[in-house]
Amino acid sequence: MSSPSMQAPGAPGSGPARMPRLVSGPGDTVEDDAPALPAPPGGPPARTERRTARLLDHWWTVCYLVTSLFTAVAALALTGLAIGGFFGVLGAGVGVLVLVPAIWGAYGLSVLERHRIAAFLGLDIGERAPSTAPGWRRALGLDERRLRALGWVGLHGLWGLVAAGLTLTLLVQGVLLATLPLWGPVAGGVTVLGALRVESFLGMTLAWLVGIVLVLGMPWVARGLASVDVVLARWLVGEDAQAQLRRMSERVDTLTTSREDTLDSVEAERRRIERDLHDGPQQRLVSVAMTLGLARDALDRNPDDREAARQVRELLDEAHASSKEAITEMRQVARGIVPPILTDRGLDAAVSALAARSPVPVTVSSRLPAGRLDPTTEAIAYFSVSEALTNVAKHARATRAGVELGTARGLTGDLLAITVTDDGAGGAIVGGGSGLTGLRQRVGAVDGELHVHSPVGTGTTVAITLPLRTRGPR
Repeated sequence: MSSPSMQAPGAPGSGPARMPRLVSGPGDTVEDDAPALPAPPGGPPARTERRTARLLDHWWTVCYLVTSLFTAVAALALTGLAIGGFFGVLGAGVGVLVLVPAIWGAYGLSVLERHRIAAFLGLDIGERAPSTAPGWRRALGLDERRLRALGWVGLHGLWGLVAAGLTLTLLVQGVLLATLPLWGPVAGGVTVLGALRVESFLGMTLAWLVGIVLVLGMPWVARGLASVDVVLARWLVGEDAQAQLRRMSERVDTLTTSREDTLDSVEAERRRIERDLHDGPQQRLVSVAMTLGLARDALDRNPDDREAARQVRELLDEAHASSKEAITEMRQVARGIVPPILTDRGLDAAVSALAARSPVPVTVSSRLPAGRLDPTTEAIAYFSVSEALTNVAKHARATRAGVELGTARGLTGDLLAITVTDDGAGGAIVGGGSGLTGLRQRVGAVDGELHVHSPVGTGTTVAITLPLRTRGPR
């Protein structure tokens, strides 16, 4: 008989299931206090899935090498046409009608190879930089990009046949030997690699084991063969590693310089705001406090004197005027940070307001798309135009100026294009004390570019481009 309180582990109403734990007595167990925990995520099933995915990736490499048989045949045909066309050009000149299509065919096959490597091997070998050769050379396929593709076609034709032939031979032989128990007894034996005849039971067993090893090891053999294809394609038709390294080095240098310029610009802006607050609103507020203190003392001395009341009123009027001047100066300081019109109405309206306040007549032409730009881009563009117009008013001795806003297409994406022109004296240079250094720092902080064209006596043109970013939250 069992007591009602004793229940089997995991029975209804018994709470979490207890895991039995062995003790020293034979056949005795006690319940562990810790409940049984489920298997953590990423356990054996997840590892099995990852191993299966890796194995499938390896077999995709085998498929890549098998299809290389077709691309290698096409590559050899194009190589033959190119060689025949080359000698035809040297002979009668008509070989160009064969050579040019062969070169363009080689380039098309190289593009297909980049996509084939990405599809089967999951590798992106990149793409050569756009050609800078003259148009007639690009049309004839005589630029570096297409000639390198022609060289790759020759090498791929040779190596592709070797790799694909070896892969197919080993794969077919491995499958035949691995399935030897199904058809070997009927055939009475098997020939291994076309040279060794095996008919005994022991020999057929060893041949079967060799077939299993070939089938299981084929993906790793294929990876080794395919790596040569990848190296050749990356070297001749992929992205130039040295050029990429140079661009990365230049990018690091640019980022280092722009970071230093940004820090200098921020520090200069902080000092300007501190100086403006100290010289303007702070002095006004001190004056207001002193004036109110004098008024309070006058009331304390003679609360009923009419002359004292008149002095107090004059002091209050002075304090009121000073407070209004402080508010005006605070508004001017705040306008130097982020103007309200820029936040509320956008860059076009803010630049128009700048033009209206400029002492030099300014015309504004805008071709901006509908909608708002990114807040950071708008702010930098606004202050760039403000700094440029300030330079016109202070240094250019111009009678008129113009601001053009629009967009342009660059190598890395869409750009905001700003052009500020004047008919002044010219001769402006970056770093020459005209404020263009700070403008360059502000623009460079967001990977923008500043170009200044200022011949002496013919005016100045300041061209600014800023990368357009996706608009973020305000």
